[in-house]
Amino acid sequence: MTIASNQIPGPLRWAVLTLRGEAGAVGLIAGWLLWANLTAPSVDLTSALLLTVFAAGVAAALWALGGALARCRAGARAPAIVLQLMLLPIGWFMIQGGLGWLGGPLMALGLGVTALLLSTPTTRALGFE
Repeated sequence: MTIASNQIPGPLRWAVLTLRGEAGAVGLIAGWLLWANLTAPSVDLTSALLLTVFAAGVAAALWALGGALARCRAGARAPAIVLQLMLLPIGWFMIQGGLGWLGGPLMALGLGVTALLLSTPTTRALGFE
């Protein structure tokens, strides 16, 4: 089932925008990692490339999931929720490491987008009800 973009409910629209924003942010991190790999005087090339490719892959996955959800593809909801819930342990360890100013908002972001994806309007738009 495909719904025109003007018929997408607000919570789903916000979830898509947030996923796309996250994709952009992780894409910028991947770009910075690539730049750091190229300009570092000494680097473990294998680890550096794997981390950079992983970040680029996450950015691509977030972008693709946002696009699929914008087209009301029900199968994209579960992977999007999994990626959002992965922000919980990341945020927790950031808080434990003294970066609470970043870890707390990351955890809130993950829970917020998960709530948007599980909301009743989103559930209906994706055909689960």
